[in-house]
Amino acid sequence: MMQEQLKVENYEFEAKKTIKGYPELHWTGKRPYRTTQYFPAQLKESYGYEKEGWMNKIFWGDNLQVMSHMLREYRGKIDLIYIDPPFDSKADYKKKIKLKGKKITNDNNFFEEKQYTDIWSNDEYLQFMYERLILLRELLSDTGSIYLHCDYRKVHHLRCIMDEVFGIDNFRNEISWCYTGPSAPKGAFPRKHDNILFYSKSKDNNFNGDFVEYKSGIHNTGQVFGSTDGDADKIEKLKERGKLVEDWWTDIYTTDRVRSEMLGYPTQKPEKLLERIIKASSNEGDIVFDCFMGSGTCQAIAMKLGRKFIGADINMGSIQITTKRLISLQKELSDKDDVFTGFEVYNVNNYDFFRNPAQAKELLVEALEIQTVDSRNIYDGEKDGRMVKIMPINRISTKADLEELKANFPYKTFEKRKAEKTNEPVEKLLLVCMGHEPDLKVSLEQELSDYKLDIEIVDILRDKSVLELKRDSEIEVEIDNGILKIVNFYPMNLLQKLSIQKEFVDDWRQLVESVMIDFNYDGAVMQPSITDITEKNEIVNGEYSIPKDAGTVRVKITDLLSESLEWEVKL
Repeated sequence: MMQEQLKVENYEFEAKKTIKGYPELHWTGKRPYRTTQYFPAQLKESYGYEKEGWMNKIFWGDNLQVMSHMLREYRGKIDLIYIDPPFDSKADYKKKIKLKGKKITNDNNFFEEKQYTDIWSNDEYLQFMYERLILLRELLSDTGSIYLHCDYRKVHHLRCIMDEVFGIDNFRNEISWCYTGPSAPKGAFPRKHDNILFYSKSKDNNFNGDFVEYKSGIHNTGQVFGSTDGDADKIEKLKERGKLVEDWWTDIYTTDRVRSEMLGYPTQKPEKLLERIIKASSNEGDIVFDCFMGSGTCQAIAMKLGRKFIGADINMGSIQITTKRLISLQKELSDKDDVFTGFEVYNVNNYDFFRNPAQAKELLVEALEIQTVDSRNIYDGEKDGRMVKIMPINRISTKADLEELKANFPYKTFEKRKAEKTNEPVEKLLLVCMGHEPDLKVSLEQELSDYKLDIEIVDILRDKSVLELKRDSEIEVEIDNGILKIVNFYPMNLLQKLSIQKEFVDDWRQLVESVMIDFNYDGAVMQPSITDITEKNEIVNGEYSIPKDAGTVRVKITDLLSESLEWEVKL
């Protein structure tokens, strides 16, 4: 173990120099982000084949660790970055879950599953974005560009941070994506546009302007390129070529008005929006990256346009939807030679204990019987006389993760307790984490040596017996006469939720999004030759022919909650 720790690669970043006379955004607990370390990634699945030595990549994990992993190979090599991060909308985003093969007749035919939570304290959100934007800058090539999608809630803060990280001189546009729809706010105009902040790594950024149709009309006075005489040649050229699109976009509909694109993923963005951005700031063969992948629109359009891509998301629902989407697109593009359709799925740090981080804290609070406290409190609750802090979900906790705690401890209360009872701890803490650096506890004690702290750590990865969060799924399979037949499938979590809804299931296939089968599994990477993926209200087949050269068979079956069961047999 010690040898492995000695081999860990560390990366350092240069801070942008503060320019006298230019503003800089500060927040409580703002801390520099100057270094990170390499995190391992495990290749789990592979679909399709290499082209020109390249396979597209999808990473499941915390994007801070994903990007730290990527620095070894991709530092300064990403040509275009598009991100659609949390907006701090103070909302929970949910997905409607309904049985396959059934029509929705009333509200009882579906239930909602929380996909992610977008509720932050202001300081926590700003530090979260600050650290990720620094890593994105390190990955971006010298001719590369980054587009950050946000809205009125945080655009003013994010622009200040991007000025600091990328440099004021590298600001290119603040694009307004305008749309319409019913709303009647009190005391204000309806908010009907998103903001897209466009920055580059340098002044030499790649840019291909998008031209749209030139429309004449009653507001056209003939003033073209400063002309006041209605220059006929220039007007004709505009009609033929179109005009360069401005930084306010009114010609792209939201996804809910393009029903054919809808995948049921909250906050999904339209394909035309990503098409314009990818065409404008990249060329065929360039690498496009999105570390808040969501439904995979950026990856899908990059594939269609002949770009290479890398995607990442911490939500397993995102990974499953994107994988399903890209497999379908592979088939659609199978006759094209100029696109990169092969892709691999990686798991950073191999933490799959929680597949939905949005619900992880709720599950931990319930399982550990933690008494919740005011949401504005630095702690997540109290248990057996200890104040509880749930550390980041789905990744190891590092000393850097203690910074938020240290910045927000109630020091006035600590001073009072210290004065009243000198020999007793000023606070009893319980840190709940999923893997942690071995010196995490000692580090916190040493850095707050002025105060006596009683710290206990519960490590979910090490102490799984502490929890019983979910029941494993079960499967019944028959193999006979060269046919593999799935007789039954019991996704226990999904069935429990359906029982609450009193929804009757008469066929296991109504519970399934996809079945994938690798008939020659090598024990490490799944390479399915069968990808039975449902579309809309279809159901999977359930019976599959076994090839004559089959060896070890691995079946992956994914339910409507994006939870998967993998089953294996050697023929």
